Amino acid sequence: MVHTQLLELGQSLQSRLTTWRRDFHQHPEIGYEEVRTSAIVAEHLERLGLEVTRNVGQTGVVGLLRGESDGPTIALRADMDALPIQDQKAAAYSSQTEGKAHLCGHDAHTSMLMGAAELLTGLGRPKSGNIKFIFQPAEEGLAGARAMIQDGALQNPQVDAIAGLHVTPGMDTGTVGVTKGVAFASADPLVIRIFGKGGHAARPHEGIDAIAVSAQVITALQNVASRMVDPLEPVVVTIGKITGGYMGTAIAPEVEMIGTVRTLSPGLRAKMPELIEQVVSGVCASFGAGHEVVYGDGYPPVVNDDGMVDFLTDTINGLDWAKGWSSIKPSTGGEDFAFYGEQIPGVFFRLGSGNDEERTRYPLHHPMFDLDESVMPYGVGLLSAVALEFLARHTTPQKERAK
Repeated sequence: MVHTQLLELGQSLQSRLTTWRRDFHQHPEIGYEEVRTSAIVAEHLERLGLEVTRNVGQTGVVGLLRGESDGPTIALRADMDALPIQDQKAAAYSSQTEGKAHLCGHDAHTSMLMGAAELLTGLGRPKSGNIKFIFQPAEEGLAGARAMIQDGALQNPQVDAIAGLHVTPGMDTGTVGVTKGVAFASADPLVIRIFGKGGHAARPHEGIDAIAVSAQVITALQNVASRMVDPLEPVVVTIGKITGGYMGTAIAPEVEMIGTVRTLSPGLRAKMPELIEQVVSGVCASFGAGHEVVYGDGYPPVVNDDGMVDFLTDTINGLDWAKGWSSIKPSTGGEDFAFYGEQIPGVFFRLGSGNDEERTRYPLHHPMFDLDESVMPYGVGLLSAVALEFLARHTTPQKERAK
Protein backbone atom coordinates (compact mmCIF):
# COMPACT_ATOMS: atom_id res chain seq x y z
CA MET A 1 0.00 0.00 0.00
CA VAL A 2 1.36 3.41 -0.96
CA HIS A 3 0.77 4.89 2.53
CA THR A 4 3.54 2.69 3.94
CA GLN A 5 5.98 4.17 1.43
CA LEU A 6 5.24 7.84 2.06
CA LEU A 7 8.01 8.43 4.61
CA GLU A 8 10.51 6.60 2.42
CA LEU A 9 9.44 8.72 -0.56
CA GLY A 10 9.74 11.84 1.60
CA GLN A 11 13.20 10.83 2.77
CA SER A 12 14.28 10.43 -0.83
CA LEU A 13 13.62 14.18 -1.12
CA GLN A 14 15.69 15.06 1.96
CA SER A 15 18.53 16.74 0.07
CA ARG A 16 16.11 18.85 -1.97
CA LEU A 17 14.05 19.74 1.09
CA THR A 18 17.21 20.84 2.90
CA THR A 19 18.40 22.88 -0.08
CA TRP A 20 15.05 24.64 -0.40
CA ARG A 21 14.76 25.32 3.30
CA ARG A 22 18.28 26.68 3.65
CA ASP A 23 17.88 28.86 0.58
CA PHE A 24 14.65 30.36 1.98
CA HIS A 25 16.38 30.73 5.35
CA GLN A 26 19.21 32.73 3.80
CA HIS A 27 16.80 34.94 1.85
CA PRO A 28 13.89 35.69 4.20
CA GLU A 29 10.98 37.85 3.07
CA ILE A 30 8.40 39.25 5.48
CA GLY A 31 4.66 39.63 4.94
CA TYR A 32 3.54 40.52 1.40
CA GLU A 33 7.17 40.85 0.32
CA GLU A 34 7.54 37.15 -0.58
CA VAL A 35 8.28 37.85 -4.26
CA ARG A 36 11.39 35.68 -4.53
CA THR A 37 9.98 32.90 -2.38
CA SER A 38 6.68 32.70 -4.25
CA ALA A 39 8.46 32.70 -7.61
CA ILE A 40 10.55 29.69 -6.56
CA VAL A 41 7.41 27.91 -5.35
CA ALA A 42 5.42 28.69 -8.48
CA GLU A 43 8.21 27.58 -10.82
CA HIS A 44 8.51 24.31 -8.91
CA LEU A 45 4.78 23.63 -9.15
CA GLU A 46 4.75 24.51 -12.84
CA ARG A 47 7.60 22.08 -13.50
CA LEU A 48 5.50 19.40 -11.83
CA GLY A 49 2.73 20.11 -14.32
CA LEU A 50 0.23 21.46 -11.80
CA GLU A 51 -2.32 24.15 -12.54
CA VAL A 52 -0.69 27.18 -10.91
CA THR A 53 -2.13 30.56 -9.97
CA ARG A 54 0.27 33.27 -8.89
CA ASN A 55 -0.32 36.49 -6.94
CA VAL A 56 -3.21 35.14 -4.91
CA GLY A 57 -3.66 37.40 -1.89
CA GLN A 58 -0.85 39.58 -3.30
CA THR A 59 2.11 37.19 -3.09
CA GLY A 60 0.47 33.80 -2.53
CA VAL A 61 0.58 30.79 -4.83
CA VAL A 62 -2.01 28.07 -5.40
CA GLY A 63 -1.25 24.80 -7.14
CA LEU A 64 -3.91 22.29 -8.17
CA LEU A 65 -3.47 18.58 -8.79
CA ARG A 66 -6.70 17.84 -10.60
CA GLY A 67 -8.13 14.34 -10.47
CA GLU A 68 -9.32 12.25 -13.37
CA SER A 69 -12.95 12.78 -12.38
CA ASP A 70 -14.98 15.10 -10.18
CA GLY A 71 -14.80 14.60 -6.44
CA PRO A 72 -13.93 16.36 -3.20
CA THR A 73 -11.05 18.81 -2.91
CA ILE A 74 -8.63 18.71 0.00
CA ALA A 75 -6.29 21.66 0.56
CA LEU A 76 -2.86 21.62 2.20
CA ARG A 77 -1.50 24.95 3.44
CA ALA A 78 1.97 26.33 4.19
CA ASP A 79 2.97 29.86 5.19
CA MET A 80 5.95 31.51 3.52
CA ASP A 81 6.79 34.69 5.43
CA ALA A 82 9.67 35.44 7.76
CA LEU A 83 9.88 37.66 10.84
CA PRO A 84 11.36 41.17 11.24
CA ILE A 85 13.90 39.87 13.79
CA GLN A 86 17.68 39.66 13.49
CA ASP A 87 19.03 36.13 13.05
CA GLN A 88 21.71 35.42 15.67
CA LYS A 89 22.69 31.91 14.55
CA ALA A 90 26.20 31.17 13.40
CA ALA A 91 25.03 28.62 10.81
CA ALA A 92 26.24 28.56 7.21
CA TYR A 93 22.63 29.16 6.14
CA SER A 94 21.90 32.06 8.51
CA SER A 95 19.86 34.95 7.17
CA GLN A 96 21.70 37.23 4.78
CA THR A 97 19.11 39.98 5.20
CA GLU A 98 19.63 42.41 8.06
CA GLY A 99 16.77 42.44 10.54
CA LYS A 100 14.78 39.63 8.92
CA ALA A 101 14.86 35.89 9.55
CA HIS A 102 12.88 32.66 9.37
CA LEU A 103 12.56 32.16 13.12
CA CYS A 104 9.17 30.45 13.09
CA GLY A 105 9.82 27.58 10.70
CA HIS A 106 7.85 28.87 7.73
CA ASP A 107 10.81 28.10 5.49
CA ALA A 108 10.42 24.45 6.49
CA HIS A 109 6.62 24.57 6.06
CA THR A 110 7.05 25.86 2.52
CA SER A 111 9.70 23.26 1.71
CA MET A 112 7.57 20.42 3.10
CA LEU A 113 4.56 21.43 1.01
CA MET A 114 6.76 21.71 -2.07
CA GLY A 115 7.93 18.18 -1.29
CA ALA A 116 4.37 16.93 -0.79
CA ALA A 117 3.39 18.43 -4.14
CA GLU A 118 6.28 16.59 -5.80
CA LEU A 119 5.51 13.31 -4.03
CA LEU A 120 1.78 13.39 -4.78
CA THR A 121 2.29 14.44 -8.38
CA GLY A 122 4.71 11.57 -8.81
CA LEU A 123 1.98 9.14 -7.74
CA GLY A 124 -0.22 10.33 -10.61
CA ARG A 125 -3.51 12.14 -10.78
CA PRO A 126 -6.13 11.10 -8.21
CA LYS A 127 -8.83 8.86 -9.64
CA SER A 128 -11.42 11.20 -8.21
CA GLY A 129 -11.17 14.57 -6.50
CA ASN A 130 -8.43 17.17 -6.29
CA ILE A 131 -5.54 18.25 -4.10
CA LYS A 132 -4.93 21.97 -3.72
CA PHE A 133 -1.61 23.33 -2.45
CA ILE A 134 -1.93 26.73 -0.78
CA PHE A 135 1.29 28.66 -0.26
CA GLN A 136 0.31 31.64 1.83
CA PRO A 137 2.01 34.97 2.52
CA ALA A 138 1.87 37.18 5.58
CA GLU A 139 0.87 34.85 8.40
CA GLU A 140 2.80 36.89 10.94
CA GLY A 141 0.19 39.46 11.86
CA LEU A 142 -0.93 40.60 8.41
CA ALA A 143 -3.72 38.07 7.79
CA GLY A 144 -2.42 36.53 4.58
CA ALA A 145 -4.94 33.71 4.93
CA ARG A 146 -7.83 36.17 4.82
CA ALA A 147 -6.31 37.87 1.77
CA MET A 148 -6.01 34.54 -0.06
CA ILE A 149 -9.59 33.57 0.81
CA GLN A 150 -10.83 36.91 -0.48
CA ASP A 151 -8.86 36.28 -3.66
CA GLY A 152 -10.56 32.92 -4.23
CA ALA A 153 -8.02 30.43 -2.91
CA LEU A 154 -10.79 28.16 -1.63
CA GLN A 155 -12.75 28.31 -4.91
CA ASN A 156 -12.42 26.80 -8.39
CA PRO A 157 -12.73 24.07 -7.34
CA GLN A 158 -14.44 24.58 -4.00
CA VAL A 159 -12.28 23.25 -1.16
CA ASP A 160 -14.07 20.81 1.15
CA ALA A 161 -11.47 20.57 3.92
CA ILE A 162 -8.02 21.88 4.77
CA ALA A 163 -5.01 20.75 6.79
CA GLY A 164 -1.86 22.49 7.93
CA LEU A 165 1.02 21.97 10.34
CA HIS A 166 3.51 23.94 12.40
CA VAL A 167 6.95 22.80 13.50
CA THR A 168 7.32 22.74 17.27
CA PRO A 169 10.75 22.76 18.94
CA GLY A 170 9.32 21.61 22.29
CA MET A 171 8.27 18.25 20.81
CA ASP A 172 10.54 15.46 19.57
CA THR A 173 11.15 15.24 15.84
CA GLY A 174 8.32 13.60 13.92
CA THR A 175 5.84 13.39 16.79
CA VAL A 176 2.42 14.99 16.34
CA GLY A 177 0.33 17.03 18.75
CA VAL A 178 -3.24 18.07 18.02
CA THR A 179 -6.11 19.72 19.88
CA LYS A 180 -9.84 19.27 19.40
CA GLY A 181 -11.88 22.45 19.28
CA VAL A 182 -10.05 25.69 20.09
CA ALA A 183 -6.39 25.00 19.35
CA PHE A 184 -4.89 28.50 19.14
CA ALA A 185 -5.98 31.75 20.72
CA SER A 186 -7.45 34.81 19.14
CA ALA A 187 -4.75 37.43 18.65
CA ASP A 188 -5.84 41.05 18.61
CA PRO A 189 -3.48 44.03 18.26
CA LEU A 190 -3.56 46.71 20.92
CA VAL A 191 -2.26 50.29 20.79
CA ILE A 192 -2.46 52.58 23.82
CA ARG A 193 -1.42 56.23 23.74
CA ILE A 194 -0.91 58.26 26.92
CA PHE A 195 -1.08 62.05 26.63
CA GLY A 196 0.64 63.99 29.40
CA LYS A 197 2.25 67.40 29.67
CA GLY A 198 5.91 68.06 29.02
CA GLY A 199 8.25 69.95 31.28
CA HIS A 200 11.66 69.98 32.91
CA ALA A 201 12.74 66.73 34.58
CA ALA A 202 13.84 68.73 37.64
CA ARG A 203 10.29 70.06 38.16
CA PRO A 204 8.01 67.03 37.53
CA HIS A 205 5.11 68.57 39.45
CA GLU A 206 4.67 71.13 36.69
CA GLY A 207 4.03 68.49 34.05
CA ILE A 208 2.21 65.20 33.65
CA ASP A 209 4.75 62.44 33.09
CA ALA A 210 3.40 60.15 30.37
CA ILE A 211 6.14 57.60 31.08
CA ALA A 212 5.25 57.35 34.75
CA VAL A 213 1.56 57.03 33.87
CA SER A 214 2.32 54.35 31.27
CA ALA A 215 4.18 52.33 33.91
CA GLN A 216 1.07 52.38 36.07
CA VAL A 217 -1.09 51.40 33.08
CA ILE A 218 1.11 48.40 32.25
CA THR A 219 0.98 47.22 35.85
CA ALA A 220 -2.77 47.74 36.08
CA LEU A 221 -3.40 45.83 32.84
CA GLN A 222 -2.11 42.66 34.48
CA ASN A 223 -5.06 42.86 36.86
CA VAL A 224 -7.36 42.21 33.92
CA ALA A 225 -6.19 38.60 33.90
CA SER A 226 -5.63 38.19 37.62
CA ARG A 227 -8.64 40.04 39.05
CA MET A 228 -11.18 40.94 36.35
CA VAL A 229 -11.55 37.69 34.42
CA ASP A 230 -12.58 34.22 35.56
CA PRO A 231 -9.29 32.47 36.44
CA LEU A 232 -10.48 29.43 34.46
CA GLU A 233 -10.60 31.60 31.30
CA PRO A 234 -7.12 31.97 29.73
CA VAL A 235 -6.22 35.52 28.73
CA VAL A 236 -2.90 37.21 28.02
CA VAL A 237 -2.35 40.96 27.77
CA THR A 238 1.20 41.80 26.71
CA ILE A 239 2.79 45.15 25.92
CA GLY A 240 5.68 44.36 23.61
CA LYS A 241 6.83 47.83 22.57
CA ILE A 242 6.85 51.22 24.27
CA THR A 243 8.11 54.53 22.89
CA GLY A 244 8.05 58.03 24.33
CA GLY A 245 10.04 60.98 25.51
CA TYR A 246 12.87 62.95 24.01
CA MET A 247 15.74 63.13 26.51
CA GLY A 248 16.68 62.25 30.05
CA THR A 249 16.17 65.78 31.36
CA ALA A 250 12.63 66.31 30.08
CA ILE A 251 9.22 65.06 31.16
CA ALA A 252 7.72 62.93 28.37
CA PRO A 253 4.50 64.47 27.04
CA GLU A 254 3.37 61.34 25.19
CA VAL A 255 3.91 57.59 25.20
CA GLU A 256 2.75 54.93 22.76
CA MET A 257 2.47 51.30 23.79
CA ILE A 258 1.92 48.44 21.34
CA GLY A 259 0.79 45.03 22.48
CA THR A 260 -1.39 42.00 21.92
CA VAL A 261 -4.38 40.40 23.60
CA ARG A 262 -4.91 36.61 23.50
CA THR A 263 -8.03 34.68 24.52
CA LEU A 264 -9.43 31.21 23.86
CA SER A 265 -13.06 32.20 24.37
CA PRO A 266 -14.99 34.21 21.76
CA GLY A 267 -17.18 35.57 24.57
CA LEU A 268 -14.22 36.85 26.57
CA ARG A 269 -12.63 38.19 23.41
CA ALA A 270 -15.70 40.39 22.88
CA LYS A 271 -15.42 41.79 26.43
CA MET A 272 -11.71 42.63 26.35
CA PRO A 273 -11.92 46.05 24.61
CA GLU A 274 -14.27 47.33 27.32
CA LEU A 275 -12.15 45.93 30.16
CA ILE A 276 -8.95 47.43 28.81
CA GLU A 277 -10.59 50.79 28.21
CA GLN A 278 -11.89 50.73 31.77
CA VAL A 279 -8.43 50.13 33.23
CA VAL A 280 -6.56 52.61 31.02
CA SER A 281 -9.10 55.40 31.46
CA GLY A 282 -9.18 54.92 35.24
CA VAL A 283 -5.43 55.05 35.65
CA CYS A 284 -4.99 58.01 33.34
CA ALA A 285 -7.79 59.97 35.00
CA SER A 286 -6.18 59.55 38.40
CA PHE A 287 -3.03 61.30 37.13
CA GLY A 288 -4.74 63.87 34.93
CA ALA A 289 -3.48 62.32 31.70
CA GLY A 290 -5.38 61.77 28.48
CA HIS A 291 -5.45 58.51 26.60
CA GLU A 292 -6.46 56.66 23.44
CA VAL A 293 -7.04 52.92 23.12
CA VAL A 294 -7.05 51.37 19.66
CA TYR A 295 -8.19 47.76 19.89
CA GLY A 296 -7.79 45.94 16.58
CA ASP A 297 -9.75 43.05 15.12
CA GLY A 298 -6.95 40.54 14.62
CA TYR A 299 -6.97 36.77 14.28
CA PRO A 300 -9.90 34.71 15.55
CA PRO A 301 -9.17 31.49 17.45
CA VAL A 302 -8.13 28.45 15.47
CA VAL A 303 -10.97 25.98 15.94
CA ASN A 304 -10.12 22.47 14.79
CA ASP A 305 -13.08 20.55 13.41
CA ASP A 306 -13.70 17.49 15.62
CA GLY A 307 -14.26 15.25 12.62
CA MET A 308 -11.05 16.41 10.96
CA VAL A 309 -9.08 15.79 14.16
CA ASP A 310 -10.48 12.26 14.36
CA PHE A 311 -9.65 11.80 10.69
CA LEU A 312 -6.06 13.00 11.23
CA THR A 313 -5.40 10.78 14.24
CA ASP A 314 -7.00 7.78 12.54
CA THR A 315 -4.80 8.39 9.51
CA ILE A 316 -1.68 8.61 11.68
CA ASN A 317 -2.65 5.40 13.48
CA GLY A 318 -2.67 3.66 10.11
CA LEU A 319 0.90 4.69 9.25
CA ASP A 320 3.46 2.15 10.45
CA TRP A 321 6.24 4.71 10.15
CA ALA A 322 4.54 7.47 12.14
CA LYS A 323 5.92 8.36 15.56
CA GLY A 324 2.49 8.68 17.11
CA TRP A 325 0.32 11.55 18.21
CA SER A 326 -0.86 13.08 21.45
CA SER A 327 -3.71 15.33 22.47
CA ILE A 328 -2.22 18.64 23.61
CA LYS A 329 -3.50 21.73 25.37
CA PRO A 330 -4.54 24.79 23.36
CA SER A 331 -1.86 27.37 22.68
CA THR A 332 -2.16 31.07 23.44
CA GLY A 333 -0.24 31.67 20.24
CA GLY A 334 -2.18 33.07 17.30
CA GLU A 335 -2.44 31.59 13.82
CA ASP A 336 -4.27 32.93 10.79
CA PHE A 337 -5.12 29.37 9.76
CA ALA A 338 -8.17 30.38 11.81
CA PHE A 339 -9.64 32.16 8.78
CA TYR A 340 -9.72 28.91 6.79
CA GLY A 341 -11.42 27.15 9.69
CA GLU A 342 -14.19 29.77 9.64
CA GLN A 343 -14.98 28.77 6.06
CA ILE A 344 -14.49 25.00 5.89
CA PRO A 345 -13.62 22.07 8.19
CA GLY A 346 -9.93 22.18 9.04
CA VAL A 347 -7.26 20.65 11.21
CA PHE A 348 -4.04 22.36 12.24
CA PHE A 349 -1.50 20.21 14.05
CA ARG A 350 1.94 20.47 15.64
CA LEU A 351 4.92 18.55 14.26
CA GLY A 352 7.83 18.06 16.63
CA SER A 353 11.12 19.43 15.29
CA GLY A 354 13.48 19.18 18.26
CA ASN A 355 16.22 16.66 19.01
CA ASP A 356 19.14 16.35 21.45
CA GLU A 357 20.93 19.35 19.94
CA GLU A 358 20.33 22.57 21.86
CA ARG A 359 20.02 24.56 18.64
CA THR A 360 16.77 22.73 17.79
CA ARG A 361 15.10 23.55 21.11
CA TYR A 362 15.04 27.34 21.03
CA PRO A 363 11.41 28.51 21.06
CA LEU A 364 9.59 29.97 18.08
CA HIS A 365 10.52 33.61 17.37
CA HIS A 366 13.80 33.28 19.30
CA PRO A 367 16.78 34.87 17.46
CA MET A 368 18.58 31.50 17.64
CA PHE A 369 15.66 29.38 16.41
CA ASP A 370 16.58 26.41 14.25
CA LEU A 371 15.18 22.93 13.64
CA ASP A 372 16.08 19.31 13.05
CA GLU A 373 15.85 19.16 9.27
CA SER A 374 15.15 15.43 9.35
CA VAL A 375 11.62 16.42 10.38
CA MET A 376 10.81 17.56 6.86
CA PRO A 377 10.25 14.11 5.31
CA TYR A 378 7.81 13.40 8.14
CA GLY A 379 5.94 16.57 7.24
CA VAL A 380 5.91 15.58 3.59
CA GLY A 381 4.66 12.10 4.44
CA LEU A 382 1.96 13.27 6.85
CA LEU A 383 0.60 15.94 4.52
CA SER A 384 0.56 13.46 1.65
CA ALA A 385 -1.17 10.82 3.76
CA VAL A 386 -3.85 13.30 4.82
CA ALA A 387 -4.56 14.24 1.21
CA LEU A 388 -4.64 10.68 -0.11
CA GLU A 389 -6.71 9.32 2.76
CA PHE A 390 -9.23 12.16 2.57
CA LEU A 391 -9.85 11.54 -1.11
CA ALA A 392 -10.04 7.77 -0.55
CA ARG A 393 -12.56 8.09 2.26
CA HIS A 394 -14.77 10.56 0.45
CA THR A 395 -14.83 8.92 -2.96
CA THR A 396 -14.84 5.19 -2.19
CA PRO A 397 -18.23 3.51 -1.74
CA GLN A 398 -18.96 2.58 1.87
CA LYS A 399 -19.39 -1.11 1.12
CA GLU A 400 -15.95 -1.28 -0.46
CA ARG A 401 -14.34 0.50 2.49
CA ALA A 402 -15.88 -2.07 4.82
CA LYS A 403 -14.22 -5.00 3.08
